[in-house]
Amino acid sequence: MVSRFSIVSLLSALVLTGFTARDSRAADAYAVDPVHSAIVFRARHMNTSHAWGRFNDLSGTFALDESDPSQSVLDFQVKAASIDTGNAMRDKHLKSPDFFNAVQYPVISFKSKSVTKTADGYEATGELTLHGVTKLLKVKVLPVGSGKGPTGAPIAGIDASFVVKQSDFGMTKMVGPIGDDVWVNVSIEGTKKK
Repeated sequence: MVSRFSIVSLLSALVLTGFTARDSRAADAYAVDPVHSAIVFRARHMNTSHAWGRFNDLSGTFALDESDPSQSVLDFQVKAASIDTGNAMRDKHLKSPDFFNAVQYPVISFKSKSVTKTADGYEATGELTLHGVTKLLKVKVLPVGSGKGPTGAPIAGIDASFVVKQSDFGMTKMVGPIGDDVWVNVSIEGTKKK
């Protein structure tokens, strides 16, 4: 016969396990809403001005876990051929082997390896793959806000800014007339995944 003490101990363990499982569940994941997200960049042109552009085809997911930042995940993909500088001739050149070589390297991606909390947001260290080269990149990630979208679905947004060197990714053909440092700003709105 099972003692009353054993039954109480078993029930207590199950209740505690349930609370632990609930408390340690992963943060909500959000899928990129490409209509309300943007990746813009700028590079110096002939050392006199900045040339601006954007990528129009962005997908991926993110989840920021405030209670356990190490469980946070950022995973994004951009189609290189979606580059848009407002000039068709320049866009064609940027898609060519002189720059992105969008046929041979169609996807630019970032996948976090670790995320830590900072005073005003997070720092994500991850692998940026661009032009067939993968390098570690540290990115400061700032939560912008959260709420409900027009359909009532939960939404959240993040921003990130960073600088990459073209030459680090084997894009050296036009370094000089075009600045090596490229400033990138990412603003993402996501819809909570079901």
